[in-house]
Amino acid sequence: METRGGFYITRIKHLQARIFEKLLTENGIEISSGQGRILFVLWKEDHLTVSEISQKTSLAKNTVSIIVDGMVQKGILERNINPANRRQTIISLTEYARALRKKYEQVSQQMNHLFYQGFSEKEREEFEGYLARILDTLTQFEENNN
Repeated sequence: METRGGFYITRIKHLQARIFEKLLTENGIEISSGQGRILFVLWKEDHLTVSEISQKTSLAKNTVSIIVDGMVQKGILERNINPANRRQTIISLTEYARALRKKYEQVSQQMNHLFYQGFSEKEREEFEGYLARILDTLTQFEENNN
């Protein structure tokens, strides 16, 4: 059986990332897609550990650490020692990062509109349902083989 689903998903992911970063730059937001994923998670729940961010973004812990280091240097995030557990570092948003949220969400909506252009609501729901099934299958496989 020859299929092209994985190929299409990979191509879409790379193309979407390039377009999204271009839209962000055009709107004065100088962050990468990886940084955006971390911000998105922290905007929902601030003050997380690298492990928690890794789990919520599906990025490897070492990747999160590297991205967070760059974001700390740019003043987007800050690292603080957890007073309840001094061995633990907490990653938090800066005021600058909080101020980016509204503009970032506007660009995300612009990207969503582009992504689903020409789709009916029913088609969008079906498509996302299929993607969720693939994600669930792959997640279960990974969990069972670790």
